[in-house]
Amino acid sequence: MRKINIDLNEVKEKIKMLKGQNVEMSINRGRKKIELVSGVVKDVYPSVFTVVIKDQTLLQTFSYFDVLCGKVVFN
Repeated sequence: MRKINIDLNEVKEKIKMLKGQNVEMSINRGRKKIELVSGVVKDVYPSVFTVVIKDQTLLQTFSYFDVLCGKVVFN
């Protein structure tokens, strides 16, 4: 079990600072499927944030809890 060193508010603040910047992310899709993507953090909302994926030009929505649990990792 992973020990969590930061809380949800810290995750929100870090992602707010990334708004409009290019990011590289590792997304754990389950069953040993890890997707490496690059994109731009488009919007930051109270419970989710959106990322425009460059290669596919689509909009993905992630929750802050996904980052906190390690399902989404910024590289």
